[in-house]
Amino acid sequence: MRGLGERLFKLEENKTSVATEVVAGVTTFLTMAYIIVVNPQILAPAGIDAGAAFTATCLAAAFGSLAMGLISNYPIALAPAMGLNAYFTFTVVQGMGVPWQQALGAVFVSGVIFLVISVLKVREWLVNSIPMSLKLGMGAGIGLFLALIGLKGMGLVTANAATLVGIGDIRAPATLIACGGFLLMAGLAARQVPGAIIIGIAAATLAGVPFGLVTFTGVVSAPPSLAPVFLQLDIAGVLRLSMVGVIAALFLIVLLDNLGTLIATLYRAKLMREDGSVPRLDRVLIADSGSAIVGAMLGTSTITSYIESAAGIQAGGRTGLTAVVVAGLFLACLVFAPLALAVPAYATAPALLVVALAMVGAMRDLPWDDMAEAVPAAATALAVVFTFSIASGMGLGFITYVGVNLIAGRARRISGAVWLIAVASAVLLAME
Repeated sequence: MRGLGERLFKLEENKTSVATEVVAGVTTFLTMAYIIVVNPQILAPAGIDAGAAFTATCLAAAFGSLAMGLISNYPIALAPAMGLNAYFTFTVVQGMGVPWQQALGAVFVSGVIFLVISVLKVREWLVNSIPMSLKLGMGAGIGLFLALIGLKGMGLVTANAATLVGIGDIRAPATLIACGGFLLMAGLAARQVPGAIIIGIAAATLAGVPFGLVTFTGVVSAPPSLAPVFLQLDIAGVLRLSMVGVIAALFLIVLLDNLGTLIATLYRAKLMREDGSVPRLDRVLIADSGSAIVGAMLGTSTITSYIESAAGIQAGGRTGLTAVVVAGLFLACLVFAPLALAVPAYATAPALLVVALAMVGAMRDLPWDDMAEAVPAAATALAVVFTFSIASGMGLGFITYVGVNLIAGRARRISGAVWLIAVASAVLLAME
């Protein structure tokens, strides 16, 4: 085992061991295991069978993590992206009326584009051309978007004809348990307990049993059939003008999300060069984009690198063996499908809120003393949640950035990429 690990992952060179990498892999898995429960519940309103989505989630996460570990030799795990799964269901399918098969086709096409621009090195130009303030605003906006979905799932927020939204029935058992679950998750996370979110989900689920809120059908069984979603993507259906915005939004979000995760995790692991460049970047991009393509074929929303990988890095993970361990654990989860599918929505909704609040924290890094940067970023975040559309919110953010900086006499700040995205967004918004 040690010899194989050394040949594949260069453990000695990276000053680590098999035992350390295994512990790191388990730690990373515990911090992101919630996705196997949450993702099927987010995709279900889109019309995707929950059982099939569970199997697709496990398989896609296993494939992506394994690919990253073996191809790039980095301790980064992959799984369906939080935020993009919500965009898939609530914006594309429910908001735009796009069939989920075509939405999967859009995920596939965006993954192919991601692969092509990675090979052609266009990706770095696009990312480097977008101001950091807008990147922070996008991340915070997606966080607010998830927060609203989480609060609704917890029963704390409900529709109100007079005020648009209002407080829900806080005396309902499910709402009270969900609130308790949120406090437990946040408290354990503050204590840096590995698996804080999955512990909170489990506790909230068990608390609902006496109230008849949970239906158990078993603990282990054969995995649910993948047939309802496997290769059901409709690629031909997305090759039309009205889907350009969807594909562009998916592409841009995953582009920025992957870069941010990569920089944050590798910086913490001290695996970046002194000039800030990333060794073996081409291999990372192949693993990322390839996983997004395979994920769409399996039947789930976009696969991306997970910031939760930082937990495993904190535990000592330095090589791809950490990611390989994560892949193995996701495969092992397949036999626990009845247990995972028994988890009710009120138990996973607090997890969305915890993840959302962590994402909103990006706003603290905005240059608040520079209004030409801070205002467009804040506008992006607010537009995403209040239009209930990630794509529209991002588009309005780019348009705001161009407008504010032009009026402020700072036209030189506006890069060609920002101009391009802003103009394209204006056209797409005018066509809606």
